[in-house]
Amino acid sequence: MKIVAKYLLFITLLTTALAFSAEAVEPWMPEGYPTELAQSAGTPLFRIELPLAVGDDVRLLLPSGESRSLGKVLAIPSSSRWPAYTASRWARPGTVAASAVNAIHLLLSVEEEKGRTISLLPAETFAPAAGVGNALIIDNPAGRGLFGAWAPPVGSTVTVLSPQGMARPLLADEPPRQGEKLVIDVVEHPGPYMVEIENRMGGAISAWIDGYGARRIGRVAHPLGGVGRFGGSQYQEPGRLRANHTGVICISTSPLGEVGGFQILPLLHSHSPEMENAWQMTQWLIVEPLGGDSFVGEAPLFSDFLVPGPARGEPLWDLWSTYGRRSLVLCRINEGPWQRLPTRSGRIDDGLKDISHLRIYFPRTEEPGRN
Repeated sequence: MKIVAKYLLFITLLTTALAFSAEAVEPWMPEGYPTELAQSAGTPLFRIELPLAVGDDVRLLLPSGESRSLGKVLAIPSSSRWPAYTASRWARPGTVAASAVNAIHLLLSVEEEKGRTISLLPAETFAPAAGVGNALIIDNPAGRGLFGAWAPPVGSTVTVLSPQGMARPLLADEPPRQGEKLVIDVVEHPGPYMVEIENRMGGAISAWIDGYGARRIGRVAHPLGGVGRFGGSQYQEPGRLRANHTGVICISTSPLGEVGGFQILPLLHSHSPEMENAWQMTQWLIVEPLGGDSFVGEAPLFSDFLVPGPARGEPLWDLWSTYGRRSLVLCRINEGPWQRLPTRSGRIDDGLKDISHLRIYFPRTEEPGRN
């Protein structure tokens, strides 16, 4: 009976998880794209159960019924963090607000236009955005497991499950307590297979959809030119996603063990007090939408899709899903052929000045054209 109840809850949560999905996907919908597909809640991929009990296993549940361990809980949060990092206020309470190789942040509420979060952290590192005492710490390496192959995308629904099996949203009004579980349901949305960016002032930003071609969704307000010392990039390979949240995409350019990368910012977040220097520096690519929307917290760039993906040698359920869900960024240098990003570590202000185009390939678990 417990198994039946668990999967009934699974189905219920997935049905309601993305009631806002139509609004989220509109920026990338090409002409003729089926509205009913854009509005769908997506395909269930897996569930993550995080017990609030030291020594218990974090469990991964697949729709097939298979269960795997993602490590043991080493510490549980004694409080939440408020105010959290600035961009957390653009997430939806009760969802994943940030997904990275070195941290996952969950939003409980937005109070006085500032987010309140708790965090999931790998044992080997510490993310300053988490704060002391506000994190569930897991015996799981950075860049792997929950912070790699099984990382949930921004916007994933988070539920609190009581020992009696009663479910409620993760909200500040009734925060999770010791002995309960945090449950994250991960789905795959219909959407782009890549986004292409012309790296010049006013350059086009286009989302590509199988069978529908490209739709221009934005423009470049400040082009990319260099790399910087972004923490966490030491846990990700070059040309892959280090972090995504409602106000940033961070791409690693450095080998494992070294620090280096660049970030993509939506225009609205670039005017946040801590980001104002981005306009004078080369390590940030600032993007703006074509319409009146803000890009922050919106699909496809700042919600719903991008994840770190499997590390080298880390499998999902089959060959295609393993490689299709790995994040990948390619570039053109001086209008040349597509190639991998140059490997760069540390701060090099002109390290990427010759890049004329970028492509961000989106995670997929099925081969394109199969359906």
